[in-house]
Amino acid sequence: MAFVLGLSSAAALAADIEIKDAWVRGTVTGQQATGAFLEITSKSGATLVGAASPAADIAEIHEMKMDGGMMKMRAVERLELPAGKPVQLAPGGYHVMLMKLKQPLKKGDSVTLTLQIEGPDKKVEAVPIKAEVRDLTAAASPASEHNKH
Repeated sequence: MAFVLGLSSAAALAADIEIKDAWVRGTVTGQQATGAFLEITSKSGATLVGAASPAADIAEIHEMKMDGGMMKMRAVERLELPAGKPVQLAPGGYHVMLMKLKQPLKKGDSVTLTLQIEGPDKKVEAVPIKAEVRDLTAAASPASEHNKH
């Protein structure tokens, strides 16, 4: 019976999470790391606590920010997802860092990511998504670039 309840809570959390515009920056031969980007919204509030991908040995949540006039990147253990507010994982900010890539990622490929989301009940659930691989020069989604004009 607990197994059935576990499944229903996972389904409930997955229904609570909305992910839009998931993409990964393409790579060149020999490149060992790249970023994955997306917009994530939790209807009731949750926390992104990790990520994984079969495309990479290591996947971490990272933050880029200016510190003393220099752009610095660091891993973060938790990224709060305030209830009903979209959180952008985008170039130059928070993102999923994929490291020790197993092969080059070419434009048009698809990468599976699994986000570990901690719900309000403190249970961590896996939310699988697919992300398209975009050109290695991609800076943001076409929609967000358009909104800057």
